[in-house]
Amino acid sequence: MAHIFIIDDSPTEIRVLTGFLEKAGHRVSSAPSAEEGIAQVRRARPDLVIMDIIMPGMNGFQATRQLSRDTATSDIPIVMVTTKSMETDRIWALRQGAKAFMTKPVGEKELLGQIDGLLSA
Repeated sequence: MAHIFIIDDSPTEIRVLTGFLEKAGHRVSSAPSAEEGIAQVRRARPDLVIMDIIMPGMNGFQATRQLSRDTATSDIPIVMVTTKSMETDRIWALRQGAKAFMTKPVGEKELLGQIDGLLSA
């Protein structure tokens, strides 16, 4: 199916999301930091990115802004998946270029539904 790239500093979160995605037939790659993730997304050109917000160094808002404003990656939808649950966080994520915002812990059906909707748009 699709190539999904996860940028998250939590190995546990990457493992859980990878399990959901692989079970649904997607190919999954990941990076443990925003900086590394941006570089790999530019090289790999995945179909969609799942982005955490709270990470050491560059945060997910900054990484989303970089990817969404770069002509080489601006067409790749970004789904923010984070523990931040304030409405202002959701609004800011969308302003940075995210196409969707989900609060952890995210359910498998909810995540796959969001991804399917974005990939079929």
